[in-house]
Amino acid sequence: MSKRGDTWFFDRNIYVRAYASCVGKKENEGPLRGAFDLYSDDNRFGEKTWEKAESRMVELACQKALFKSKLRSEDIGCFLGGDLLNQCISTSFACRSLGWQTLGLYGACSTMAEGLMLGSALVEAGLEQNPICCASSHFCSAERQYRFPLEYGSQRPRTSQWTATAAGAVILDPDEGRVRVRAATAGRVFDPGVKDTNNMGAAMAQAAYETISSYFRDSGSTPCDYDLIVTGDLSLVGKGVVERLFKKDGVDVSRNYNDCGLMLYYMNTQDVHAGASGCGCSASVLCARILPAIEKGELERVLFCGTGALLSPISAFQGESIPGVCHLVCLEAIK
Repeated sequence: MSKRGDTWFFDRNIYVRAYASCVGKKENEGPLRGAFDLYSDDNRFGEKTWEKAESRMVELACQKALFKSKLRSEDIGCFLGGDLLNQCISTSFACRSLGWQTLGLYGACSTMAEGLMLGSALVEAGLEQNPICCASSHFCSAERQYRFPLEYGSQRPRTSQWTATAAGAVILDPDEGRVRVRAATAGRVFDPGVKDTNNMGAAMAQAAYETISSYFRDSGSTPCDYDLIVTGDLSLVGKGVVERLFKKDGVDVSRNYNDCGLMLYYMNTQDVHAGASGCGCSASVLCARILPAIEKGELERVLFCGTGALLSPISAFQGESIPGVCHLVCLEAIK
């Protein structure tokens, strides 16, 4: 592995061997209906609480990815994952039954990209053969932690985003797969001063711009070199900010730029306001739409850029602004 600037360039072949997604009812009614591996009609997945339901999603996504990989459970060397809840309980509680070595991550909505980046580094170093990377979120558990109980019925401003009830899991492999992890950029934390917890897209947009810009400098590439540049999850507000920031540099990213938060739901009919958010949003869109498109040859080179709002209920109550981070992974098709 070599490093230029903030970017790691992987010398070994690091492949996506298998992947799987698990979502709730609302997510399976969106544009990606039928593309997910598993879904629940009541969002509870047979559990009594929302938090247990989210843990169950993690288990189901990982088990499905393992089944598709044709590996045994003991072949999985390390689990890298996280969620939005305090102490990442959805992830850690799921790992009680999964039984794998566990590295809990917290990057908010950037967690899936962070997991892929670190998992790839472990494979590159020869420390792991088949790490599994996972991220999850649940609308009801996130609302209870960050805002109000659902029964409160609070009004949501137009800039707010809908936390996805979703999970995605990816198994990496040094020998087998049709998608290669080529490079990764670890993001720095940026804080544009946004304090509105219902406008997280604006809070994360600068971090996305900075990380993508760093990658372009480090790699010597331009937006035209990629079939898709996708962030997750800036949604409507944050995506517009990113496009304007690049436009100031004389760079047009609009031709091949999209956001996972705008790909998960029907924006006009599903009442999600600015779009989707949550760790599970980009993870499920990656596993249901992006990776299959690369395997089918519809996309050749993709920049998957996970964006996270690094706030907590305490920091919001204390009037702190919302720092943002963005981690980037470059994915390429194997011809």
